[in-house]
Amino acid sequence: MTRGRAILSAVLVALGALAYGASPIDIIPELLTGPLGLADDLAVWVGAGVAIWKLLSGSKPAPGTTPPAGEQPPAAQPAAEQPRWEQKLPE
Repeated sequence: MTRGRAILSAVLVALGALAYGASPIDIIPELLTGPLGLADDLAVWVGAGVAIWKLLSGSKPAPGTTPPAGEQPPAAQPAAEQPRWEQKLPE
């Protein structure tokens, strides 16, 4: 995923989480359950935060996992094919 697409995805996840939190339609309505009704909102916000963190941190697959067919692992790609934020600066 390119850096621009990751940022766009993170913004869309954040907007979706905010829209769910502001929406009167909930899985657990606050009117019926009081403070317990905020639990589903909190779960959505925590999940969105984790998703945004993973999107923007550029986390790699766990060691030992194989990349999808047709892709080289990032270490095996020539520097010219790696995204700019993954290239090492000359010392």
